[in-house]
Amino acid sequence: MTSTQDIRLGADIGGTFTDIAVEVGGRLYSTKVLTTYAAPEQAILDGIGIVTAEAGITAADIDIVIHGTTLATNALIERRGARTALVTTEGFRDVIEMRTENRFEQYDLNIRLPPPLIPREDRFTVAGRIGAQGQELAPLDEAALEALADHIAAEGFGAVAIGFIHAYANGAHEERAREILARKLDIPISISSEVSPQMREFERFNTVCANAYVRPQMESYLARLQVRLKEMGASCPVFMIHSGGGLISVETAAAFPVRLVESGPAGGAIFAADVAQRFGLDKVVSYDMGGTTAKICLIEKFQPQTARTFEVARTYRFAKGSGMPISIPVIEMIEIGAGGGSLAWVDAMGRIQTGPESAGSEPGPACYQRGGERPAITDADLVLGKLDPENFAGGKIRLSADNARAAIARHVGETLGLDAEAAAFGIVEVVDENMANAARVHAVENGRNIGDNTMIAFGGAAPLHAARLCEKLGIDRCLIPQGAGVGSAIGFLRAPFGYEALASRIMALSRFEAGTLNALLDDLKSTAESFVRTGTSGEIEREITAYMRYAGQGWEIPVVLPDRAFADADREMIAEAFRSRYAAFFGRAVEGPEIEFVTFSVKAQDIRPAPATVRLDTAGARVPAADSRPVFDPARGAALATATLARDSLAPGARVEGPAVIVEAETSTIVTSPFDAVIQPDGTILLIRKGA
Repeated sequence: MTSTQDIRLGADIGGTFTDIAVEVGGRLYSTKVLTTYAAPEQAILDGIGIVTAEAGITAADIDIVIHGTTLATNALIERRGARTALVTTEGFRDVIEMRTENRFEQYDLNIRLPPPLIPREDRFTVAGRIGAQGQELAPLDEAALEALADHIAAEGFGAVAIGFIHAYANGAHEERAREILARKLDIPISISSEVSPQMREFERFNTVCANAYVRPQMESYLARLQVRLKEMGASCPVFMIHSGGGLISVETAAAFPVRLVESGPAGGAIFAADVAQRFGLDKVVSYDMGGTTAKICLIEKFQPQTARTFEVARTYRFAKGSGMPISIPVIEMIEIGAGGGSLAWVDAMGRIQTGPESAGSEPGPACYQRGGERPAITDADLVLGKLDPENFAGGKIRLSADNARAAIARHVGETLGLDAEAAAFGIVEVVDENMANAARVHAVENGRNIGDNTMIAFGGAAPLHAARLCEKLGIDRCLIPQGAGVGSAIGFLRAPFGYEALASRIMALSRFEAGTLNALLDDLKSTAESFVRTGTSGEIEREITAYMRYAGQGWEIPVVLPDRAFADADREMIAEAFRSRYAAFFGRAVEGPEIEFVTFSVKAQDIRPAPATVRLDTAGARVPAADSRPVFDPARGAALATATLARDSLAPGARVEGPAVIVEAETSTIVTSPFDAVIQPDGTILLIRKGA
């Protein structure tokens, strides 16, 4: 197998829609189908049937299926995983409940912290101790583990997580504990030294708990998916996209499902990075709004920002620390419960709120006519005229404006004394403001000015809201690529086979030993490349990163190192690289304190071809519109006759003056009155502020 298969198919399961995209002979075919919660694989099979028929191929012609899913994320957010037992070191039973000394709202005397994933009665301790340097300080109590295995079996647990103190430095006790428990238990057992071999026990313990919690569900789902694909004739290999944006085998994904937690959004970030590279844009903010969530990601020099930890389900105004920490390599983004299916409601203070609860695909928003009675953002968009009820999702779902108005009036309008249209506008303004606030927070946390970026918007709902979001953020240009409605699935097609291996080893630079460092990095290189080689025999590129700090500091910064064997004489080169990076972060380096290594990372991936470049056209020639429909205009506070044009009828160079609606099968682009739209040579829509 090589990394240049003829026919790649991407399948992205979202909370509301499942998106399918396939490339055949350089042409893209795509579709959206409603996600089937009881059997998520069914939506993939239905979508594959649609796109293969359109492309004139059969399932047997597909060379590779690339899959991403929000199933693991949703299981964590909604607490729908297996009953899990945590086995940890004596004295550390309550680490995942005590958390850290950081508080996301330090002056709130009634602060409510997110509850731990595993309740206290399901957390068990055993004697034995590994030291910070990996030495055994006390032997593992194997007799206690034997007795514990009997108890776990009798209680009917569905999974086990093992997290021992300092296991990142030496995983021998965890491996032995797994061996003892596995003799009596026929359930998945996850150990932290494999799932997340990084220091900081709260994050590491929480990550292994999350992995164990979703593992039975994901193993079952992935096994069913492979069987069903073979039954329909697709005997090709299946790969999963992980949170860091690379592809891994299904077997790896089943063992480490926590790496899939941000897999769908990662595909979207790759899609946006590919568009940014195509147009030569080095400062980009991607905006991905689907049926359940909205995601914001910063992309610089054609690369999405990455991190070693992230939080699932932030509960307090997008604040760091208010979510569930997961310690794995990830494309860094902020995610909020603001999708097309997010439900609108009025709180006790009479304020309109949206999300995080979503109508999903079952029953869906009220306008879907599938039994939903509460108003969602899609209902508000429909009432405001942004959506064509006869041509939603390519005509596959007929929307009811009457249902939408009734739901909005009953649950929002009557409470606030507003008519349906005013209440719908309030709902949309709240969700747009929430997204704008989230984008500002994310940019500030990363030391960036959001207004300096070009926005790239995709996902089924993002083009409906992108122009208004740009108004609020002071962004002058926004790109809506071809296939925006299924952007994450297209991103899967662009993803490399890749894996990032990490290990924490605290070492002072003054005691730098090149041989020790080389041995550690060689081991990480071997681990990372072994995962990549499951999918490709092509050329592999590596990126070596050391996370370093001044001794005594709480957190470290990433320092990129050359990919070669090190010599003892490299100590000063590494020190200078750290000081330069530190100065870039904080203005100047500090003289005197000891510099130390904390964690090492090796990222390996196959080399993907660069996209063809496109020159950005900001002028264009005005084209008239034959059709129009009333769409609510925020600037005027009333519905205006708004030009309506089909995207496939617009040739490159066409300029559409706002306000306008540009419609296509999988989404619609709203051009608000402060913006115009210019069609680019590759069919991308550029929203550009008038006079910019």
